[in-house]
Amino acid sequence: MAARPYWSGHIQISLVSFGVKLFTATETKNEIRFHQLSRKTGERVKYQKTSAADESPLETSDIVKGYEYSKGQYVTIEPEEIANLRVPSRETVEVAQFVDAEEIDPEFFEKPYFVVPDGTAQAEAFAVVRRAMKDTKKIALGKIAFSGREHLVAIAPTSDDSLGGMMAYIMRYEEELRNPAEYFAEIKPVAIEEDQLGLAKELIKRKSAKFQPEKFKDGYEVALRELVEAKVQNAPIPRPETAPQSAKVINLMDALRKSVQADQSPVPKKQPARATGAKAPPSAAKKGIALVNGKSGKARKSA
Repeated sequence: MAARPYWSGHIQISLVSFGVKLFTATETKNEIRFHQLSRKTGERVKYQKTSAADESPLETSDIVKGYEYSKGQYVTIEPEEIANLRVPSRETVEVAQFVDAEEIDPEFFEKPYFVVPDGTAQAEAFAVVRRAMKDTKKIALGKIAFSGREHLVAIAPTSDDSLGGMMAYIMRYEEELRNPAEYFAEIKPVAIEEDQLGLAKELIKRKSAKFQPEKFKDGYEVALRELVEAKVQNAPIPRPETAPQSAKVINLMDALRKSVQADQSPVPKKQPARATGAKAPPSAAKKGIALVNGKSGKARKSA
C-alpha cells in the first residue's frame, strides 16, 4: 500500500490485542486555491513572524510554545516534552464498550478513517473481531490520541463484507455540541391532518431512490472553476441564471397534491370518505407552502 498510515497502534479488547493501521479516508478533490496578491503590484503577499519586543524577524526554530498562566507570564513547552506526554491512547485504543450503531446520533461523527490489520500476523484476530461485531451489529467505542488531543473514536466493520476492513470515526465529545433545545425552543406543536400526512408520505415515496454518491457534485466548485477559466481565456464571465419570481403562498393541501401529480406515476385513488365523520377539504385560507410552475418559474394560484 503506497499511502503512509496516519496512525499505527493496537486495538485492545480486554486481554485481546491486535495491531492496526489507520489511513485517512477523505481527500480534497478539485479544490481551487487562491493566493493573496497586492492589488497595486500583482505580487504575492508574504507574512513574516516577528518578535513583539523589537519587530525582528523570527525563524521557525526560534519559536517555542508558551502557556500564559498569569497576565504577561508564560511557561514554555518544548516539542519533546509534548511528545513524551503520558497518554496511553497514543499507542493503544482500549475499547471501553460496545453499542448499537443506532444509539449514536449522526452529529457525534466527525471524520472517517480506514482501519486495516498491521501485517499478516494481526489478520486473524482482526478478522475474528470484525466478524463478531458484524454478527452482533455492534460498534466499539474507545479513545485515540493524535494531532494534539485525545479523541473519542468509534470502530465499525465496513458495510461491504467483500472489503474485509473496518472504519474508525473520530467523534465529538458531548460538551462540543450545542444544546439543541436552545434552537428548537421556538418550534410550536401543530395539528397534522391525515390527508396532508398521507400525501406527504406519498411524495416522499415517489422521490425516494437508492443513494448514489457519484451523482452529487459540488456546484460551487464547478461555478468557481468556470469563472477562473473564463478569466484565464479572457472570455465572457458566466452570469447566474435569472432567479424565478417569488412564488405566492398557496394552500398546503394543493401544494402537496400537485407535487404528487407532477410525478409520472399515477396517483393512488383516494378512498371515498364515510358519510359520518367525513372531513371537509382544508380551507384555501391556510398558508405556508409555495407552489412554483417549473416551466415558467412563476407561481400558480390554486383553483
